[in-house]
Amino acid sequence: MNLIAAVDENWAIGNNGDLLIRIPADHKNFRQETTGKVVVLGRKTLETFPQGLPLKNRTNIILSANPEYKVKDAKVVHSLEELLTELEKYDTEDIYIVGGESIYRQLLPYCDVAHITKIDHAYDADAFFPNLDEMPKWRITADSDEQTYFDITYHFLKYEKC
Repeated sequence: MNLIAAVDENWAIGNNGDLLIRIPADHKNFRQETTGKVVVLGRKTLETFPQGLPLKNRTNIILSANPEYKVKDAKVVHSLEELLTELEKYDTEDIYIVGGESIYRQLLPYCDVAHITKIDHAYDADAFFPNLDEMPKWRITADSDEQTYFDITYHFLKYEKC
């Protein structure tokens, strides 16, 4: 399985229920990686999407502890065990964990690849991605040239579990 996220230099991913910054090239990269694939996300992350709707042209699987929670055009599961059973239906290479913080932390042990947009800036944040640089089992296997968006620099990195 894959993880995909944009993080700042402190591995922050969000603040007050929103992204830290919106970088068009990062959104394009996200679309290219996940279109036609399976995306796994939590309820709070879904609520940050336009109109709170599932992503088009993808199989959306939402993890929510609320047994009453339903989403049109998405599969809702209510536990990690139920999620893992549901994911057995798909090729693991086609599964992308897209957030938020608790979903990343719960599913990190099941993932082998992380597509990280690493932003060279520190933002005020209250949500974080696990710091892969501090985990000996994870290493960078691909690094893009430096990218820029106005005065912000960033890299597209691929981490793989070894």
